[in-house]
Amino acid sequence: MSSWTRWHGPAMARLWGFCWLIVGFWRAALACPTSCKCSASRIWCSDPSPGIVAFPRLEPSTADPENITEIYIANQKRLEIINEDDVEAYAGLKNLTIVDSGLKSVAHKAFLKNSNLQHINFTRNKLTILSRKHFRHLDLSELILVGNPFRCSCDIMWIKTLQETKPSLETQDLYCLDENSKNISLANLQIPNCGLPSANLAAPNLTVEEGKSITLSCSVAGDPVPNLYWDVGNLVSKHMNETSYTQGSLRITNISSDDSGKQISCVAENLVGEDQDSVNLTVHFAPTITFLESPTSDHHWCIPFTVKGNPKPALQWFYNGAILNESKYICTKIHVTNHTEYHGCLQLDNPTHMNNGDYKLVAKNEYGKDEKQISAHFMGWPGIDDGANPNYPDVIYEDYGTAANDIGDTTNRSNEIPSTDVADKTGREHLSVYAVVVIASVVGFCLLVMLFLLKLARHSKFGMKGFVLFHKIPLDG
Repeated sequence: MSSWTRWHGPAMARLWGFCWLIVGFWRAALACPTSCKCSASRIWCSDPSPGIVAFPRLEPSTADPENITEIYIANQKRLEIINEDDVEAYAGLKNLTIVDSGLKSVAHKAFLKNSNLQHINFTRNKLTILSRKHFRHLDLSELILVGNPFRCSCDIMWIKTLQETKPSLETQDLYCLDENSKNISLANLQIPNCGLPSANLAAPNLTVEEGKSITLSCSVAGDPVPNLYWDVGNLVSKHMNETSYTQGSLRITNISSDDSGKQISCVAENLVGEDQDSVNLTVHFAPTITFLESPTSDHHWCIPFTVKGNPKPALQWFYNGAILNESKYICTKIHVTNHTEYHGCLQLDNPTHMNNGDYKLVAKNEYGKDEKQISAHFMGWPGIDDGANPNYPDVIYEDYGTAANDIGDTTNRSNEIPSTDVADKTGREHLSVYAVVVIASVVGFCLLVMLFLLKLARHSKFGMKGFVLFHKIPLDG
């Protein structure tokens, strides 16, 4: 019995944890290629015998390749190529090292699905040529290519340009072999007719009204002759492009307001590198109130809203049909601005039942306007259940009047009659009336008590002793 008890609790938990750890390593070992060792996040293949002849792959039924962040390969003389689909399963891969091996070729799209790659080390392999297309979509912090027998040609000039233009990459002593098999330092390599391209975007005024169309033109130049393509990002508007040799055009039709502020680029690319010319698109459109909700309470009461518009719209609030007076007690606050979208609220300090009612927001610019309305209930009337909604007298709202506010100026101080202050003033008047009534009641009560005591004194035989009000003085000496 004591032995059974001893294997329960923390001891049993540790035993189960150890068993699961063993099972995990066993599963990884089953999925691991021959001549390699594997863990949940790492693959390393350094045993030259028997070695590997292809890039290591895990069996998908026994392991999850997306969890692999590092692959280390060394001393694999029979590994000569990385195919397009060899690395795609390792979506989480960050570090790839292949050193002292026989790597001769890398497919152009080998790393297309490995956007997390940060460090690549191909030291002392058999690479004679390597295209920049392998790496142009990656944000590499390290690319080590030392010890490869590169052939001196325009195809490797991008490596020289990369080291000159990207200081974050460590400078390496790289060499290539010329026609006479002589080592030439890549830093001193000069190849005729081999340079960076250029792009020139000829664009009209890119401020356009929503729904209109626009055409952009671009020309590229360079030797080798570059390819031209357009980078429009996540452009929503319908667009199409035409390219002829070194000239290209981009036609954007029925332009959407969602594309305001987006960047459009014309890109020229050749073996050595790329160049681009970019413009920003500005779209003018009428305001839209995309969000307006009932008030919420935090530090202040807030009627939240979201407005889109370009140019920035002027905002005006109406209270029960009358223009709302803004002041330090009730004012529009813009908390977040996202290019043409404004998130804010109508802020009210200590509103009372006097501020209950309908609030309408009107947003307007030169292209049009939009309006939305909500009903706000802050508290019930005194003596009326809080859930009731009586018809309020019109006299409550007669002081609400001011000019419209531009969205950039959140407080209009031209009229310092705060909405909530009307309620405070009325409350103070009510309090004064109550105070007068209470004082008058107390004084009346005291007078009644005194009259009662006087009457009692006249009818009591002890009244002259207990209550002497007058003392008679004899007149005769």
